[in-house]
Amino acid sequence: MAWVELGRLGAPYGVKGWVHVESYTDPPQRLLEQRDWALRLPSGELVTRHVAEGRVHGGGLAARLDGVSDRNAAAALTGAVVGVDRAALPPTGEREYYRADLIGCDVRNLEGTSLGTVSHFVDAPRGAVMVTREADGREHWVLAGPPHLRRVDLAARRVEVDWPTELDQGAP
Repeated sequence: MAWVELGRLGAPYGVKGWVHVESYTDPPQRLLEQRDWALRLPSGELVTRHVAEGRVHGGGLAARLDGVSDRNAAAALTGAVVGVDRAALPPTGEREYYRADLIGCDVRNLEGTSLGTVSHFVDAPRGAVMVTREADGREHWVLAGPPHLRRVDLAARRVEVDWPTELDQGAP
Protein backbone atom coordinates (compact mmCIF):
# COMPACT_ATOMS: atom_id res chain seq x y z
CA MET A 1 0.00 0.00 0.00
CA ALA A 2 1.30 3.48 -0.84
CA TRP A 3 0.53 5.55 2.20
CA VAL A 4 0.74 9.17 3.23
CA GLU A 5 1.72 10.30 6.73
CA LEU A 6 -1.11 12.38 8.17
CA GLY A 7 -0.52 12.34 11.92
CA ARG A 8 0.98 10.80 15.02
CA LEU A 9 -0.49 9.03 18.02
CA GLY A 10 0.13 10.46 21.45
CA ALA A 11 -0.46 9.24 24.97
CA PRO A 12 -3.52 7.25 26.03
CA TYR A 13 -6.71 9.19 26.74
CA GLY A 14 -8.66 7.60 29.56
CA VAL A 15 -8.76 3.90 30.37
CA LYS A 16 -10.90 2.49 27.54
CA GLY A 17 -8.30 2.39 24.76
CA TRP A 18 -8.63 5.94 23.41
CA VAL A 19 -5.48 7.76 22.25
CA HIS A 20 -4.56 11.39 21.69
CA VAL A 21 -3.94 12.10 17.99
CA GLU A 22 -1.86 14.86 16.45
CA SER A 23 -3.26 15.55 12.98
CA TYR A 24 -1.30 17.05 10.09
CA THR A 25 -4.45 17.70 8.06
CA ASP A 26 -6.20 21.02 7.58
CA PRO A 27 -8.58 21.15 9.32
CA PRO A 28 -7.24 18.62 11.87
CA GLN A 29 -10.51 16.67 12.16
CA ARG A 30 -10.27 15.74 8.48
CA LEU A 31 -7.98 12.90 9.57
CA LEU A 32 -10.97 11.25 11.26
CA GLU A 33 -12.71 11.00 7.86
CA GLN A 34 -10.12 8.34 6.97
CA ARG A 35 -11.37 5.28 8.81
CA ASP A 36 -8.48 2.88 8.10
CA TRP A 37 -5.05 3.85 9.39
CA ALA A 38 -1.69 2.26 8.78
CA LEU A 39 0.36 2.74 11.94
CA ARG A 40 4.15 2.65 11.87
CA LEU A 41 5.09 1.85 15.44
CA PRO A 42 8.30 3.22 16.98
CA SER A 43 9.75 -0.30 16.56
CA GLY A 44 9.24 0.02 12.80
CA GLU A 45 6.43 -2.55 12.72
CA LEU A 46 3.48 -1.64 10.48
CA VAL A 47 -0.04 -2.46 11.71
CA THR A 48 -3.44 -1.41 10.42
CA ARG A 49 -6.33 -0.30 12.57
CA HIS A 50 -9.87 0.82 11.82
CA VAL A 51 -11.04 4.02 13.55
CA ALA A 52 -14.08 3.00 15.61
CA GLU A 53 -14.69 6.48 17.04
CA GLY A 54 -13.01 9.85 16.99
CA ARG A 55 -13.60 13.41 18.10
CA VAL A 56 -12.01 16.79 18.56
CA HIS A 57 -10.52 17.03 22.03
CA GLY A 58 -8.82 20.17 23.34
CA GLY A 59 -6.19 21.30 20.84
CA GLY A 60 -6.12 17.97 19.03
CA LEU A 61 -8.06 14.80 18.46
CA ALA A 62 -8.85 11.64 20.36
CA ALA A 63 -9.65 8.31 18.73
CA ARG A 64 -10.60 4.77 19.67
CA LEU A 65 -9.21 2.12 17.33
CA ASP A 66 -10.58 -1.37 16.78
CA GLY A 67 -8.57 -3.93 18.74
CA VAL A 68 -7.41 -1.36 21.29
CA SER A 69 -9.59 -1.81 24.36
CA ASP A 70 -7.60 -0.57 27.35
CA ARG A 71 -5.04 1.97 28.45
CA ASN A 72 -2.10 -0.45 28.14
CA ALA A 73 -2.95 -1.30 24.53
CA ALA A 74 -3.30 2.42 23.77
CA ALA A 75 0.04 3.16 25.46
CA ALA A 76 1.74 0.62 23.19
CA LEU A 77 0.76 2.81 20.22
CA THR A 78 2.27 6.03 21.61
CA GLY A 79 4.50 7.66 19.00
CA ALA A 80 3.10 5.65 16.07
CA VAL A 81 2.95 7.49 12.76
CA VAL A 82 -0.53 7.56 11.24
CA GLY A 83 -0.70 6.90 7.53
CA VAL A 84 -3.57 6.42 5.14
CA ASP A 85 -3.77 4.80 1.74
CA ARG A 86 -2.81 7.43 -0.87
CA ALA A 87 -5.58 6.21 -3.18
CA ALA A 88 -8.20 6.94 -0.48
CA LEU A 89 -7.32 10.63 -0.24
CA PRO A 90 -9.42 13.21 -2.04
CA PRO A 91 -7.84 15.10 -4.92
CA THR A 92 -6.12 18.34 -3.95
CA GLY A 93 -7.42 21.73 -4.98
CA GLU A 94 -5.55 24.39 -6.85
CA ARG A 95 -2.28 25.27 -5.06
CA GLU A 96 -2.87 22.48 -2.53
CA TYR A 97 -0.39 19.65 -2.11
CA TYR A 98 0.05 16.64 0.07
CA ARG A 99 3.33 16.89 1.94
CA ALA A 100 4.20 13.36 0.89
CA ASP A 101 4.07 14.45 -2.76
CA LEU A 102 6.72 17.10 -2.11
CA ILE A 103 9.24 14.83 -0.39
CA GLY A 104 12.25 14.43 -2.69
CA CYS A 105 11.43 17.47 -4.86
CA ASP A 106 14.32 19.74 -5.88
CA VAL A 107 14.01 23.17 -4.20
CA ARG A 108 15.37 26.41 -5.63
CA ASN A 109 14.91 29.98 -4.52
CA LEU A 110 13.88 32.87 -6.78
CA GLU A 111 17.56 33.54 -7.60
CA GLY A 112 17.92 29.94 -8.85
CA THR A 113 20.10 28.81 -5.95
CA SER A 114 19.57 25.17 -5.01
CA LEU A 115 18.44 24.52 -1.45
CA GLY A 116 18.58 20.74 -1.89
CA THR A 117 15.61 18.40 -1.84
CA VAL A 118 12.61 18.27 0.48
CA SER A 119 13.49 15.95 3.34
CA HIS A 120 10.52 16.34 5.68
CA PHE A 121 8.16 18.83 7.30
CA VAL A 122 7.99 20.19 10.82
CA ASP A 123 4.84 21.70 12.30
CA ALA A 124 5.65 24.98 14.01
CA PRO A 125 3.36 27.45 15.79
CA ARG A 126 3.23 29.75 12.75
CA GLY A 127 2.68 26.95 10.23
CA ALA A 128 4.46 24.14 8.46
CA VAL A 129 8.19 24.33 7.82
CA MET A 130 9.66 22.50 4.83
CA VAL A 131 13.09 21.09 5.66
CA THR A 132 15.37 20.75 2.65
CA ARG A 133 18.67 18.93 2.67
CA GLU A 134 21.66 19.47 0.39
CA ALA A 135 23.94 16.60 -0.65
CA ASP A 136 26.49 17.64 2.01
CA GLY A 137 23.82 17.38 4.73
CA ARG A 138 23.23 21.11 5.18
CA GLU A 139 19.59 21.86 5.96
CA HIS A 140 17.39 24.83 5.14
CA TRP A 141 14.17 25.38 7.08
CA VAL A 142 11.70 27.17 4.81
CA LEU A 143 8.21 28.30 5.78
CA ALA A 144 5.92 26.18 3.60
CA GLY A 145 3.10 28.57 2.85
CA PRO A 146 2.35 31.91 1.27
CA PRO A 147 4.28 34.02 0.52
CA HIS A 148 7.34 31.73 0.62
CA LEU A 149 6.10 28.72 -1.34
CA ARG A 150 5.87 30.19 -4.82
CA ARG A 151 5.57 27.43 -7.40
CA VAL A 152 5.27 23.65 -7.36
CA ASP A 153 5.70 21.49 -10.44
CA LEU A 154 4.99 17.93 -9.32
CA ALA A 155 5.59 16.51 -12.80
CA ALA A 156 9.11 17.98 -12.87
CA ARG A 157 9.58 17.36 -9.09
CA ARG A 158 10.54 21.03 -8.53
CA VAL A 159 9.60 23.60 -5.91
CA GLU A 160 10.38 27.32 -6.12
CA VAL A 161 10.52 29.33 -2.90
CA ASP A 162 11.01 32.96 -1.97
CA TRP A 163 13.75 32.23 0.55
CA PRO A 164 17.01 34.19 0.28
CA THR A 165 20.17 32.28 1.14
CA GLU A 166 21.21 35.20 3.39
CA LEU A 167 18.74 33.88 5.96
CA ASP A 168 20.95 30.81 6.32
CA GLN A 169 24.25 32.66 6.86
CA GLY A 170 25.82 31.76 10.13
CA ALA A 171 23.96 28.45 10.32
CA PRO A 172 26.11 25.36 10.91
